[in-house]
Amino acid sequence: MLAWRALRTMLRNAGRVMLVDDRREYRGLDLLVMALHIADLVDARSATPRVAVMLPTSGAFAGVASGVWFAGRTLVPLNYLLKPEELQYVIDDCGTDLLFASRQLCEHLNISPKVRNIVWIEDIEFKRLPSPRWPKLSAPDDLAVILYTSGTSGRPKGVMLSHDNLSANVRQMRTAVHFTRDEIFLGVLPQFHSFGLTALTHVPFFSGAKGVFSARFTPKKIVETFRQQRPTVFMGIPSMYNALLTVKDATADDFRSLRIAISGGEPLPATVATNFRERFGVEICEGFGMTECSPVTHVRLPGEDAPGSVGRPLPEVVQRIVDPDSGRDLPPGRDGELRLSGPNIMRGYLNLPDQTKAAFDDRGFLRTGDMARVDGRGFLWITGRIKEMIIVGGENVFPREIEEVLDAHPDVYAAGVVGESDPMRGETPVAFVEAEEGKTPDPEALRAWCRERLAGYKVPRRVVVVDELPRNPTGKILRRALSDRLKSEQASGTTA
Repeated sequence: MLAWRALRTMLRNAGRVMLVDDRREYRGLDLLVMALHIADLVDARSATPRVAVMLPTSGAFAGVASGVWFAGRTLVPLNYLLKPEELQYVIDDCGTDLLFASRQLCEHLNISPKVRNIVWIEDIEFKRLPSPRWPKLSAPDDLAVILYTSGTSGRPKGVMLSHDNLSANVRQMRTAVHFTRDEIFLGVLPQFHSFGLTALTHVPFFSGAKGVFSARFTPKKIVETFRQQRPTVFMGIPSMYNALLTVKDATADDFRSLRIAISGGEPLPATVATNFRERFGVEICEGFGMTECSPVTHVRLPGEDAPGSVGRPLPEVVQRIVDPDSGRDLPPGRDGELRLSGPNIMRGYLNLPDQTKAAFDDRGFLRTGDMARVDGRGFLWITGRIKEMIIVGGENVFPREIEEVLDAHPDVYAAGVVGESDPMRGETPVAFVEAEEGKTPDPEALRAWCRERLAGYKVPRRVVVVDELPRNPTGKILRRALSDRLKSEQASGTTA
């Protein structure tokens, strides 16, 4: 399904520059040649239904993804920020034996994935004429992409998204925000992330719009890209907008081409939104989504009077606010759990039938785990999280994963991890540890222990040694009490 849409898009834009990255420009014909070569290599190298991809943010990603779909396979983008053991778990869990990767990226990050077949993208000669072929037919419900997101068990979960899921989310975003073929998107988010994959890769590509990609987010470089490319659409996480404010010579004129700027991935601080508007004259429109939703479900449009809101649901998305205990629908203005349905909602989690079943209620609505409220106009405010997930620079981090690493240290009896507000990254993990009898844990040694075993963004910013962790009568550590302690300290200006 997506393969045929990609073919039509590339043919309609055969002589037109569709994508630009740090290395080159891609016309529609360039992307078609790339996709055909990739499809041939997939068929020659592997019979497994899933193909992994590990590339920096680039225009090449769309060509490789299209090639995987041309061959009738499922795309598995890999998060290259994971530790080697985490990355290997994803490769093994999805069952692939073929990886398309950038040698330069792997060497830079010192990554050596254990996969039977690795094809280095730099070694493929895309200039020669590929074999002509028609894309294989895929049903709307066939798997198009598996995106791995952190799980409460400490293991990443593979979110299964169908061709119809992704097509629906592209359609929903195009309709809601009125994206046209004349747009110029500036993309800096990683394409293994659902936000970067759908909103900044698929939406411009399938719209026939121009996409400009940068592999690294460097504030000065991004401002210079604004000056040169004059994008009309920018989407990023709040910390990116905050970082752009640090560029001393940036002016409102640099951003005058923008029609819309969207923030997602983590809550947008009011100070960032206000400072950006006052300095650059740009209104940042906040949105909401989840990997399980392909991912975008809400967006506030320019001029809509709902400060702090993430907007109204996209077309075809149905939202409910329910009492998380009883499942009873709540009226406008009341806080409850946000539950969602729509054609963009995932099929489930790969190899996890019990967790898939638990993710949906008896009416088929996805349990988001987020506390929220709506007003009488349908605008949504996210007010908290039932799930104790920490969002660090747009990446999901679950406390249990960090706690398990700390608990394995010989000096630690138990650990509790919570998120602390951070102006640059949204949140950062803070660990509270209770010592083993007769031991004296060294906070910096514990951070080094974590750094050896976790992705960098999961390492606690601080480790606080306490006499005793707060627990309920059954002995469960009360993370909420730890979070309340941090908030109290922040309010009083003290630090643990």
